[in-house]
Amino acid sequence: MTTAEIDSLLPKLAQLRTALGQAVVGQHAVVEQLLIGLLAGGHCLLEGAPGLGKTLLVRSLGQALELQFRRVQFTPDLMPSDILGTELLEEEHGTGHRSFRFQKGPVFTNLLLADELNRTPPKTQAALLEAMQERTVSYAGTTYGLPAPFFVLATQNPIEQAGTYPLPEAQLDRFLLHVRVDYPSEQEEHDILLQTTGSAAAEVPQVMDAEAVLALQAAVRQVHVSPDLLAWINRLVRASRPGPDAPEAVREWVRWGAGPRAGQSLVLASKARALLQGRFAATREDVQALIGPVMRHRLLLSFAAEAEHKSADDVIAALLHAVPFPA
Repeated sequence: MTTAEIDSLLPKLAQLRTALGQAVVGQHAVVEQLLIGLLAGGHCLLEGAPGLGKTLLVRSLGQALELQFRRVQFTPDLMPSDILGTELLEEEHGTGHRSFRFQKGPVFTNLLLADELNRTPPKTQAALLEAMQERTVSYAGTTYGLPAPFFVLATQNPIEQAGTYPLPEAQLDRFLLHVRVDYPSEQEEHDILLQTTGSAAAEVPQVMDAEAVLALQAAVRQVHVSPDLLAWINRLVRASRPGPDAPEAVREWVRWGAGPRAGQSLVLASKARALLQGRFAATREDVQALIGPVMRHRLLLSFAAEAEHKSADDVIAALLHAVPFPA
């Protein structure tokens, strides 16, 4: 793509932000991270307490994008076939010939909201693994491609653990970003009360179609990353793995560090943030802003970290201090 073609698409991103703002009050960092995930072609896991608008935000994004959108409410009795689809036995009229036909499930969409993903058993969670990574579904020896773009937005509730199944590390690693949804400010909460208790419902206009999304995803790949920045990202990811050369905080608090997919995700997310802000080169600030959402779900903490009430974000802060960007 030429610079002029990319410039013609950038106003659509501003329109998309405005459209989401008509339904979602505040949560600017969360909105930015969702758009970064969309531009980078990755999936996002949203985590926050009940009632913070996670589902509303994803549904509003589905309305603003002229894409096929489906929502699956994950429950303990949900089966893999409820997501992927199943074969149906059909009989031809007149001949009586019977054959199986694959009935596609809700995963065959552009934007899939996996609501409360951690409420379903691991068997059903695993049904999404191939779809998220390969953009395909295999059933009865046949592989079916998913529509492009394909974007999974999953939500989970961190404070309600009864009847939930923690996501395995392999599932978590499929998510480009782990987005934390926090409580609104006092003024934002006031505006939420005002906006949601009246008679007028917020309408979200459609501002972007599949062709524009795919073009912007292609443009992200063209954003420049300097050799120094790429080397720094590589060092940060490698330093998250316990070993004799790892920072002290990693050796003490981390059982298992981030794999190569973390580096790939950090590069793509930094490129996407740069493009979202109208820049064609990623910077150190992009990496610093996104290393938390990219790596916090890819670090397996030790018992010592739990005993000292240390979080993945504490480890990441220590990493940034121990592995500074070269002057």
